[in-house]
This record gives sequence, structure tokens and C-alpha cells, in this order.
Amino acid sequence: MTIAASGLYKPSLNQGIQWRPYRLGMWIADYLSNRCYLCRCYATNSQQAFQKRLRSTSLSSSIPAATSISPSPHHSLLCQACQQGINWLPASFTIDLSANYINALEIQAATYYDYPIRQAITAFKHAEDMSKLPLLVHVIRQLPIPEGCHAGNSIILPMPTTQKRLQQRGFDPVTIIAYYLSRHWHIPIWTGVSRIDQASTQQGLTRAERLTNIKGAFRVNKVPPVKKILLIDDV
Repeated sequence: MTIAASGLYKPSLNQGIQWRPYRLGMWIADYLSNRCYLCRCYATNSQQAFQKRLRSTSLSSSIPAATSISPSPHHSLLCQACQQGINWLPASFTIDLSANYINALEIQAATYYDYPIRQAITAFKHAEDMSKLPLLVHVIRQLPIPEGCHAGNSIILPMPTTQKRLQQRGFDPVTIIAYYLSRHWHIPIWTGVSRIDQASTQQGLTRAERLTNIKGAFRVNKVPPVKKILLIDDV
């Protein structure tokens, strides 16, 4: 990926080679696959609509050129039954960041950390299972852009990982998800925060232990260019 000196970058189809496997997988999911990425049994309504649009253009004889056609605003990678079987956008909640309740972080989840999303996150996060990426991208596409946020006043900050964990996994799942959220919302990603390598993982900790564990675990390397910072994490 290309990162400017300010720490901002806008995902595009012309970025580095490390994005190609993910872009290819999502291109196939968006434009070629006609099966639901959850049940794999039924065709998606959006796929039928896309095929109709494709046949009505001169692009029908050249599949690679079809990348210039963007999915509709209501593009779905799931069939209607699977889409309706998931509880989307549970009520938002806040986490108090200080004892005086002055600082609070509002949380909006795309859905509950439950089957089948939980299994998809685990498979992609810990095994880079590319077959689960379309489902996770579909999940983040359900998120409405926060009120008042746009490219001119907001940035997306993927929760950073340690260099040790990045080397162990070989990829950064949160940044990949943030890449597609950035394209979905048209808000740039900012990478001005790093995770201190000595920080321990949050897995298996209680809420109180997690709050204690993250103290001093991050370093701000640059001054944020805007005041609205949208944090994204996989869980």
C-alpha cells in the first residue's frame, strides 16, 4: 500500500501488489460469483441485477473491463434468506474511558459476535481464509456512515497490531477490512498510531482486564489531521 507522509492514504485499484489477492477475491465475489457467500445454495438478487446491467453494455464481451462497473448502493453478497437471518446493526452503546464519565467511546457493531460471523472472523483472522473475506466485507457494508462524517473531516483508524503478531500472521486482517470500509464510506485511512510490541493480547481477558491491558499499549506517532477519528476493529 502507499502511505503518504501524513499517514493518510485512499485505497484505490492502483495500490501495491499485496492488495491484489484480496482485490481479485472481492472482484470475483462482486461480479462473477452467483452464489450466496453464506449458504452457497441460492443466487443473490444483486448478482441477477448486475448480470442484466452487464449484458446491456458493450462490456459483456470483455470480463476484465467489467471492473469499471461499480456495485449498486444496496449490493448484497448474500441471498435474501441469509440476509434476513442475521441481526444487523444492534443498538449502539458507549464505553467509559475515564472515571469521571467525561470521555466516552461510542460503539456501533455491524452485527452480533455470533454464528456465522464469529466463525468467519476467526477463520480469516487466524488462518487468512480468503473464502470468508466476501462475507466480512458484506458485514461492513451494512454499517451506515456516522452522522456528520465525510472525507473532509474524518479519518478511519484501523486498530494497529504489534510487529511480532504481524510477522506471525503474515498479514493484517483489521487493515484489510478497513481498506474496504474506506472504499465504502469514501473516507481515508490514517495510520498514525502504532501498537507497542510488549503489549499482551486481549484474547481471553475479561472487560476489566482488557481496559487495564490497553493502558500504555499504543503510541501516537503523528498529530491527527482531523478531529473525527473512526476506530475500526474486528471484534
